[in-house]
Amino acid sequence: MRNAPNLRHIEAFRAVMLSGTVVGAANLMNVTQPAVSRTIALLELQLGFKLFERRGRRLFPTAEAQTLYREVEKLYIGAERIGQAAQDIRYQRAGAIRVASLPALSLSVVPRVLNALLATRPAVSATVQSLPSRQIAELVSTGQIDVGIVELPVSRAAVVVEPFELGRSVVLMPRDHRLAQKRVVRFADLHEERMVLLSQHSYVRYQIDDALSKANATPNVVVETPSSLIAAAMVSAGLGITIVSEWTAPTFVGADVVARPIEHAVPTRVAAIFPEGTPVSSLARAFVKELHAMLSGSPA
Repeated sequence: MRNAPNLRHIEAFRAVMLSGTVVGAANLMNVTQPAVSRTIALLELQLGFKLFERRGRRLFPTAEAQTLYREVEKLYIGAERIGQAAQDIRYQRAGAIRVASLPALSLSVVPRVLNALLATRPAVSATVQSLPSRQIAELVSTGQIDVGIVELPVSRAAVVVEPFELGRSVVLMPRDHRLAQKRVVRFADLHEERMVLLSQHSYVRYQIDDALSKANATPNVVVETPSSLIAAAMVSAGLGITIVSEWTAPTFVGADVVARPIEHAVPTRVAAIFPEGTPVSSLARAFVKELHAMLSGSPA
């Protein structure tokens, strides 16, 4: 646009409007008085109308200047909002985070992590999904999720994997079960026990079967499921006992269900995954930091 003033002209005009004098405007801009006078004269020439009337040392805006000033203030208010938004993003006070978690953590750990994260970030929002690790890896690799929480191993290209500490497995059982009297359950104790186990394609199930075989224990598997949450719910319903991670168990432990450590515990391997080749947002990093602290039992 031919008559569009540059930002320096607008800055000088606003400074004069705010201060009412060339001296005041020069102080605001940290320039000389003649520089302000020249800039205002050039702006008036460019716009084609007078902006100020001089009365003594003060400058009084014309009606045209008052109209122009209202538009200029909109520009500065918008710039201030952008600056505030940038600060909010920098310090994680605003924005959104997309999380996908394996079911074992979606009802217990993840809600507590998000509560800790959002408690000091009221303008931040979150989208959370609970999915199998394989689907989470697919969503993360295509950039549809900012951070995924999966069970290892995960075989998917285009993701960056950051493992957490190993978790322990526990036996979940009715409070009146005979094994509830034990401080630690052995795999040999599970011989002929009614059990709900994870599906056979699960890596954790492979580890459990291997440990059972070494202990010469053959349980009576009454239900198989791909979800440890479903397995724990089956225990609550009285279908048998199961082996789940220590992070899944607290959701179900109560008056009727107890958890006991298992000898030579099957380790639970969990990791955070991010899209490869994409910068990780500060919110995603903060989420993982909180999650790491909660899984390890240390303060963030």
